[in-house]
Amino acid sequence: LSPLHLLLVYFRAAQYACSLVVYLLRNNSDRKDLVAKLKSLETSLSAGRKLLRLGNAANSIEAAKRTVQLSDRVLRLCLTVANVSRTLYFICDNVLWAKSVGLIRNIDKERWSLNSFRFYFFSLVMHLSRDVYAVLQVMTKRSRDKNFKQRMDQHLTENPEVAEVVVPHLDGFLFLLLEALKSHPDLALDSVKNICDLFIPLDKLGLYQSNGGVIGFCGLISSLIGIVTLTQPRLRIAP
Repeated sequence: LSPLHLLLVYFRAAQYACSLVVYLLRNNSDRKDLVAKLKSLETSLSAGRKLLRLGNAANSIEAAKRTVQLSDRVLRLCLTVANVSRTLYFICDNVLWAKSVGLIRNIDKERWSLNSFRFYFFSLVMHLSRDVYAVLQVMTKRSRDKNFKQRMDQHLTENPEVAEVVVPHLDGFLFLLLEALKSHPDLALDSVKNICDLFIPLDKLGLYQSNGGVIGFCGLISSLIGIVTLTQPRLRIAP
């Protein structure tokens, strides 16, 4: 466990917590001073994270070198493309940091920012693709287990659903999905984390407009999951 990595996640959690509180207090005239302080803290935490992420591009390149050797072709494709996209995201992020401190001047900040979020978005999509693939693998394996089939048949007999009439086998699919996620908490946490993170680039790229409250909440949940998985290795998805 890298102390720097853990510090980054704590900074991230604090930054999005500030963003969420600022949104919740935005119309409270009695808390204007507090809101101003939280906005300043949020900006400082964001700048601090950019500084601490300066070496992350190299880490992502090393991760891509490892995932390109995976035997499973789907995992190899999803994770390698995700790591390459993440590398490009960090490069853009580093350029933006250099611009903010005056090391670089003649660049289009808006263009670099949009590109960084595009790479971040694509990385998350590939990570989510890996999660879906892993979930389907677990569901397929469990559906072939005789004991599990008996449990599912019993559940369907005892709990007939109206949805079954509209979408055949929906209840059986949902039961199988929930059981798969319950048996693999690392996969469930990674899926929730990636889904929450997805709202951030979707908003920044204008693909799905939300608000500061949604972004703050999703970023906070994602960061808390990150802290849990870093401190509890058994809940960290691999590879």
